[in-house]
Amino acid sequence: MSHDQNFKNLVLDYPHAAASFFAPEEAASLTADVRITPVREEQLKERLDERFRELDIPLLLEWPDGRRAALVFVIEQQTAGRAFSTVRLAHYCLDIADLLHTRRVVPVVIFLRDPPREYRLTLSGDRANYLDFHFISAELARMPYLQHRHSGNIVARVNLPNMAHNQGERVQVYADAIRGLLTLEQDADKRLKYADFIDYYAMLDEAERQRYQAEHPTEATEMKTIFQQAREEGIQQGVQQGIQQGEARALLRFLERRFGTLPEHVRQRIDGADADTLDRWLDQAVTAEHVDDALH
Repeated sequence: MSHDQNFKNLVLDYPHAAASFFAPEEAASLTADVRITPVREEQLKERLDERFRELDIPLLLEWPDGRRAALVFVIEQQTAGRAFSTVRLAHYCLDIADLLHTRRVVPVVIFLRDPPREYRLTLSGDRANYLDFHFISAELARMPYLQHRHSGNIVARVNLPNMAHNQGERVQVYADAIRGLLTLEQDADKRLKYADFIDYYAMLDEAERQRYQAEHPTEATEMKTIFQQAREEGIQQGVQQGIQQGEARALLRFLERRFGTLPEHVRQRIDGADADTLDRWLDQAVTAEHVDDALH
């Protein structure tokens, strides 16, 4: 799994919630009738292909009265705040303004770990400033977890593990994130998808997982049921190919949902396993922290 893909999925699945959480200053005017479209779905690909960086998520916002704006999310992962370039971001925003024929551009930078070294870019001469550029800085590691633990915004809730909290709060942070997911999202596939997101950033060890299951049995049971349903769906889809192939398909589907694209050697092990082994691996996959933990 990668940070950029995780957050691209999150922003694209919940654009209104992402704007409200990461850019609250600008989100006040985002009513339900504002259409939000990923720019890559626009008919601009021949011009945009060379301009996008890997971690950019530009969205086009369109109001019923004809107003248009670009909301540009940029994700800086790990210690990338030290290498973050305000000049590069300013250049990119000017390109977006030109391409989308708008002067309404809101740059939002999500920092997972380190903050940037600079927040503003000013170009000036001896007599005046000729360009003054800044951006919304969403610094997750500096956001107090306690301020968001009961938020009704799903993007905030699944990001609780990325926020500032004490070592002793890790299990409670995880529990609050899972409870928010189960409360705010009813779609089974998205529940599974963002349970993986929460798992990925919470990084609970085995003792902490056992503590979570003991202290929060209702949510733990519900999440186990969701994982089990995903397993059964995969088996059902593969039933025409036989039980063994169905089990293999279920395991592959489940592991890909939890851990992303699987290495070829993992696929080969699953393809060559017998029915009993596949059944055991499926059970282990529910609580495994890594792919290899599921296949031992």
